[in-house]
Amino acid sequence: MQGISTGAGLAALAFWGFIAVIVVAGIWYEVRRREAQHETLRRLIDSGQPLDQALADRIVSLSGGGRRRLERDLVAYGLVVLFAAPGLALLGVFVGWQYPPALLPILGAAALVGCIGIGLVVTARVVGRWHREDEASTPDAV
Repeated sequence: MQGISTGAGLAALAFWGFIAVIVVAGIWYEVRRREAQHETLRRLIDSGQPLDQALADRIVSLSGGGRRRLERDLVAYGLVVLFAAPGLALLGVFVGWQYPPALLPILGAAALVGCIGIGLVVTARVVGRWHREDEASTPDAV
């Protein structure tokens, strides 16, 4: 029995390590993308080219930036996570048939995943509202 619990512990550690690597890689990619945006704008300014707001907005939008994209991404991620929660619950039922003590912990994990998905969708709504309020309160520049 000791070998099974050690193997399960290593599998759990590998899973969470994989999740951590994916999160760190996503953050690193976003930071590098923003650095590239800033470097492009800096080179344009240093070269003496006139930089108007339309050109700056175009550079930012070409590299995937923008306020609306954040809201859309949060909704997409939230929906993916929301649909993973019932799958996890179903997994708990199947595993519970073979090993009944595993049912409740897996259902708890499914509930947690569902709450995270709901949180992402709600966050998208809040971010969208903040952006609309910011756009309404900021006078048009230039």
